[in-house]
Amino acid sequence: MLRDAASVILLRPGAEAGVEVFLLRRRKSATFMGGAYVFPGGARDEGEDDLRVTAARELFEEAGVLLATTAVERELVATLRRRTLDGEPLPALLAEAGLTLDPDRLAYFAHWITPSIEPRRFSARFFVARLPAGQAPSFDDRETVDEAWLSPAAALARAGERALPPPQVRSLWELATAASLDEVFALAAARAAHPHPILPRMAPTPGGFALLLPWDPEYATAGTGDGAPMPVDHPLAVGPSRFILEERTWKHVAAPGSTTAG
Repeated sequence: MLRDAASVILLRPGAEAGVEVFLLRRRKSATFMGGAYVFPGGARDEGEDDLRVTAARELFEEAGVLLATTAVERELVATLRRRTLDGEPLPALLAEAGLTLDPDRLAYFAHWITPSIEPRRFSARFFVARLPAGQAPSFDDRETVDEAWLSPAAALARAGERALPPPQVRSLWELATAASLDEVFALAAARAAHPHPILPRMAPTPGGFALLLPWDPEYATAGTGDGAPMPVDHPLAVGPSRFILEERTWKHVAAPGSTTAG
């Protein structure tokens, strides 16, 4: 059964150029993506009709960043986060503080669906957001145990060390050419105009297996499990079309014989 979920690709300007992305490391004992560095996110709660609200809540709980309609003092953010992590409902806490979440700070970027071979499956929307002025993200020391700000290129170079899952690798690959936050949000707007779920399918290979993305030439013929094929001329159908696992690192590669640039 698929559960709706949302993740936030939190961004800030790079130290020298481009952008940096915030990643959190999940506990090794976690039942989903244990030990991996991921974007803050999680499953939709009851009553969250807008997945941007889910994304904002998860960003607050996991990273301590509050996307509100007004500026918030850092001390208040920390206090509210401690209380919500201790079990108090966020909507009530925000009402008490006279604050309101601002979903418009989040821009749609991608839609990933867990392959049907996995026992736990999510239909997850990924959103991009700027780090609000005056706020500093941090791991919660409950579900997450470490953090990192990295440029997309630096994160990809350390994909094995960070145990990056395929959705993170692909998203970072798509962000790697962005020279500024404005370019990221222009890219997000273009992607939102042509949304399509990315549902990988598993296919055997001589060395093991591959996860085929919806525009891979063998997606329909060699892939197994649920599928959501994408036309080869779709705006999102660019770049490498599959993942292979080598030395515990997900490698984003082109299909054999493909002329697609990596």
